[in-house]
Amino acid sequence: METYQIKKPSSVKSRKRVGRGPSSGHGKTSCRGQKGQGSRSGFSMNPGFEGGQMPFQRRVPKRGFNNYVFAVNYELVNVSQFAKLTVETIDKEVLSKAGLIKSADSKVKILGNGDIAKTGKIIADKFSETAVSKIKKAGGTVEVIEVKKIVRKIKQK
Repeated sequence: METYQIKKPSSVKSRKRVGRGPSSGHGKTSCRGQKGQGSRSGFSMNPGFEGGQMPFQRRVPKRGFNNYVFAVNYELVNVSQFAKLTVETIDKEVLSKAGLIKSADSKVKILGNGDIAKTGKIIADKFSETAVSKIKKAGGTVEVIEVKKIVRKIKQK
């Protein structure tokens, strides 16, 4: 004997079909009420609009400063995660292939959480002090990728 899985009634609920006559319950004004801005064709409302009341986005106090334009985001890798790798030199390409970072183009910072047994040369954009000390204790070397800074000349009048 076969058994069938019956869907929940809520999962197959049909959408509200408006403007289909008086017997549908959604006829005449098509659920838009009587007169006013909302009843007209072409009406659309901002997501944050609250009918003239001060919107929530503007009511809530804003604090602090977020420098989104010039913020530098680093992907974090702990020293303990190097145990998975068997390569002598560890750089961004090796970390991305191992799945420890999203892409080889992103900036990487090495943190000192965990223990490390042996290591070779590690190349990254930034290192924490504990990471550097643990890597050097394990017999490895640390190399920081230097960023070329753009120097702008100021015009003098």
